Amino acid sequence: MRSREPSRERCTAVNVRHILCSNFSKAKEALAKIREDGQRFDEVAAKYSEDRAKVGGSMGWMSKGSFQEQSALEKAAFELEPSTLDDPIVSNLIITNYGYHIILVEGRR
Repeated sequence: MRSREPSRERCTAVNVRHILCSNFSKAKEALAKIREDGQRFDEVAAKYSEDRAKVGGSMGWMSKGSFQEQSALEKAAFELEPSTLDDPIVSNLIITNYGYHIILVEGRR
């Protein structure tokens, strides 16, 4: 029997992937590839992301408070529903001092 993931309110960590683009147009294009064209998140990350592209955007398990100064990224990660690479539920563009992020949460604990 598969265990249920904790609710948003009770989870202390999320398994996150992200796409980072310094250019708004490139980030918008990456988001469209996922949402409109149905491409896999990891494939879009490999092509578009300026960070962690070689690992499909994987950031691994991130606990609350570990996102450093990126509170907008952390807030979105802990609010987003978990999904899969093949059928991703992704964030809207998140702006930080590094650029534009798109995130996917693969799990909660």
